[in-house]
Amino acid sequence: MSSDPTPPVPLKKVLVANRGEIAVRVIRACHELGIPTVAVYSEADRAALHVRNAGEAVCIGPAPSSESYLRGDKIIEAALKTGATAIHPGYGFLSENAAFARSVVAAGLTWIGPPASAIDAMGSKTRARQHMVAAGVPVVPGTTQAIATEEEALAIALDIGFPVMLKAAGGGGGKGIRKVERPEDFPSAWRSTKSEASRSFKDDAVYLEKFVLDPKHIEIQVLADQHGTCVHLFERDCSVQRRNQKVVEETPCAVLPDATRLAMAKVAVQAAAAVDYVGAGTIEFLFSQASGDFYFLEMNTRLQVEHPVTEMVTGVDLVRAQLRIASGERLWFKQEDLRQSGHAIEVRIYAEDPSNNFAPAPGRIGGLREPGGPWVRVDSGVYAGYDVPIHYDPMVAKLICWGSDREEATTRLIRALREYRVRGIHTSIPFLSEILRDPDFRRGDYSTGFLSPERLAKLTEAGENDRIATIAAVLARFEADTRPARAAGGGEGKSSPWKLAARAGGAR
Repeated sequence: MSSDPTPPVPLKKVLVANRGEIAVRVIRACHELGIPTVAVYSEADRAALHVRNAGEAVCIGPAPSSESYLRGDKIIEAALKTGATAIHPGYGFLSENAAFARSVVAAGLTWIGPPASAIDAMGSKTRARQHMVAAGVPVVPGTTQAIATEEEALAIALDIGFPVMLKAAGGGGGKGIRKVERPEDFPSAWRSTKSEASRSFKDDAVYLEKFVLDPKHIEIQVLADQHGTCVHLFERDCSVQRRNQKVVEETPCAVLPDATRLAMAKVAVQAAAAVDYVGAGTIEFLFSQASGDFYFLEMNTRLQVEHPVTEMVTGVDLVRAQLRIASGERLWFKQEDLRQSGHAIEVRIYAEDPSNNFAPAPGRIGGLREPGGPWVRVDSGVYAGYDVPIHYDPMVAKLICWGSDREEATTRLIRALREYRVRGIHTSIPFLSEILRDPDFRRGDYSTGFLSPERLAKLTEAGENDRIATIAAVLARFEADTRPARAAGGGEGKSSPWKLAARAGGAR
């Protein structure tokens, strides 16, 4: 990294190459810095909130992401056409695509993210493990290269010892991962992992790791400028997961010893420096509560969905930081200036039906009331009357609450979820409320296996019971309010403030 005192070059106009709540989040940060914005959208997102919030908007194709949000050529064309000088990729889609990052720079635009070389280094899980081993970073025992054959993989698994994890080398988003408990289960797991890897990432390369029993999934937020300075902004506990997808995130971790926290943060900065990282990134670890050891898992070379909890406890706006770093500014604070204050927890609100195996639940939002109050934050990409499309990830919003301690933050979040009202579609709100009420969660006594099939069944049943109880209460109130008029024989032909809708299964 060059340490020359190159003066910052202001970002004149930023195109946001994403959709949903993260596009809204980036657009807001740009507006606060006085930077004009351009949104891109698919035909399905013509009325989306990020399109409404941006100064300009360009349609880049049909609904399928392969024909719109994953078309780097159309995105760059939109940037040049509108006079945008920089592109912010958000998360997902092309945010960790090194080829796209190179194309942005080649077009004379500023890429608001790490160098393509860093994305390359950390984009492949096997390549990342090789870099970390060379840098002296502890990694989970396993292979550092893709495995050629099933026979070779099984031999390595037998040597390491079961259970093991099969993982797609180009993986992400919880896809292409299989836990294998016994040798006899290995052949089918090998085939299904390679098949999913090929479908999801167009690369069927698979590697193998030792399964760490009941680990915590801990990640460290890092921030690096273009002048060789890198700091960490402490940890996030992301252990509440379903199918390897994060559901609840919090900071600080309730059970992480201070010495381990400091050691992990030091290693994270070391890992980022090893690939000359620039911008906001996250180093993910597995922490064994049994042994106290921690291991490098992967690096996300982009902004994380759960970045708001870090912002809430540090007071650092990570998106504004990305924009300022991309313009060439030096970091305006030192490591010793950073502190964690209080506790923050985030839950992801999905348009899905937990009582129906979490099936996506697209449709029109008939009514929306978001929670409020002190230290309650909602990052949303929807509004009343908006049609949630079926074509994309079903996450529609994030709810984040801060408290002076973990108990206060949790209590506030439960209250905020109770206030959250979304009419017209199913959401994960009842399910999330049950997670936060769970005794093990309240104690911080949970690992990545927290949402076991048995606990999932219990939590989704409890959430469904809450919904049934709410419907019963509404019907009781309706009966009480209309009984006098019906008893008097009146009310026929008169309008009523009540409107009832019946739902059976998924039909409305």
